[in-house]
Amino acid sequence: MKYLCIIAGVLSCLSIQGMNLSDSLHIHINEAWEVAWERFYHPKTNLFYDYISSYEKGKELAHLPTLEEVSKQYPNPCGYGTGMEDCMIIGGVMLSTIVDMYEITKDDSLINPAINVFNGIKRCTTIPDNLGFVARGICIEDRKSFYINSSRDQYTHCVHGLWKLYHSPLSSTTIKKDICDILTNIAERMIKNVTPENEYDFLRADGKICPLGICRMWNVQPHEAARLPMIYAAAFDVTGNNKYKKLYRLYISEAIDQSEQINNNYAAYVFLQMQCSFELLYSLEEKPTLKEQLDKLMKRVATMSEERFHDCKKKLSDMDIHTLSMLGPDWRKVDEWTNQKGYIIPQWGEYRTVWECVREAGETLSALFMTNSQLENSQTHCLEDLIINMNYNQLSGCGIIYHIAAYWKARYKDYLDNK
Repeated sequence: MKYLCIIAGVLSCLSIQGMNLSDSLHIHINEAWEVAWERFYHPKTNLFYDYISSYEKGKELAHLPTLEEVSKQYPNPCGYGTGMEDCMIIGGVMLSTIVDMYEITKDDSLINPAINVFNGIKRCTTIPDNLGFVARGICIEDRKSFYINSSRDQYTHCVHGLWKLYHSPLSSTTIKKDICDILTNIAERMIKNVTPENEYDFLRADGKICPLGICRMWNVQPHEAARLPMIYAAAFDVTGNNKYKKLYRLYISEAIDQSEQINNNYAAYVFLQMQCSFELLYSLEEKPTLKEQLDKLMKRVATMSEERFHDCKKKLSDMDIHTLSMLGPDWRKVDEWTNQKGYIIPQWGEYRTVWECVREAGETLSALFMTNSQLENSQTHCLEDLIINMNYNQLSGCGIIYHIAAYWKARYKDYLDNK
């Protein structure tokens, strides 16, 4: 049975049971929420990991790198392919989502989830002797070992999530202070390391320039240009320190000009990260001309995101239930490995397509709903179709979390019925 072929049957069952579409969406997304916490989250580190390799309770994350492997930076300094390479990206997305959820529901039971996610981010951003470094994730065994090569993508979602939490009623006085300290340290790392001498790289945890270029914060591609001023703007916003405001103002105009050169030839995660940086900058920008440029950029990115969603939807429609429920691999045993500038990376084979497609569907819709545009009913129906057709109990990739994010972003922006 194909992914999109079951919607008629589902809607028919809803009608029979007297359940409307809004109720069904909420049930499905609540299921996704439970699955995310039960299978992808680990209480020892307060982090969500990239995929599960078993549906058996207690064995979902058995594939994650051991302490010995992380200590040896095996298989590569990014932890690429291991299932703990994107914990800060996922954590930032989940933190932002919980803030959106609270704005709609005012449910105080969300305080503990917010604190848990924050504690995971705090664990990754308060590395001894490496203040301002954002570790991708933490090893479960000792709750402190990490891969030494981060990326600007990890920083983008981390900063965005912390900034949103800071301005939420979910944030206590203690958490606000911690966020100020974390964002200050991140900004100071940028000031110290992002220089021409370092090729504008914020450096790995060992003080070396990243050979992959993923830690470079300036002289980058158009979709990456707003990340550095975003960090300085966030630090200024929460601390009031004019040093960061001056740096933000130093970069913002050129960053926007560079951002306007964007095209749609990017992976879906790029669009969501752009929206995160633009959203933060738009909310803080005081100059009307720059604010207008940012608004137009967000609308352009939303349009590109919607186009990419339809590509994802087509790929999903070609996947049967067996394919969609495929488990992630034990990366140590995969057949293919690649060498990327000295980083040896295990390849996931067919699973990569499934994992990526489910995640991109959520990323593209999240980016679409972050705009301030008036959306058509057909655009919100994209989200409804996606959620209704997913069996979240039989998905093994962290894309589940992006579906939750898209749903609550749509609710927060009043694109869905806010009952």
